[in-house]
Amino acid sequence: MDTAKIEAEVGKLIAEAGKLLAETSKLNAETSKLNRERYWYPVAVGATAAAALIGATAAILKTFL
Repeated sequence: MDTAKIEAEVGKLIAEAGKLLAETSKLNAETSKLNRERYWYPVAVGATAAAALIGATAAILKTFL
């Protein structure tokens, strides 16, 4: 194999390594986002349930009192 072919192959490998690093970075960012969403989802559901309960209680009290 001559030097030009080896250098071309090395260039391809370096480019592929760069693509893999970028993909890894993207996946890490997505994982971080999903972990944040997983943490805050119960808070949002709880707040919505509390608001619905307060609204229903207020409606019942206005109706009967």
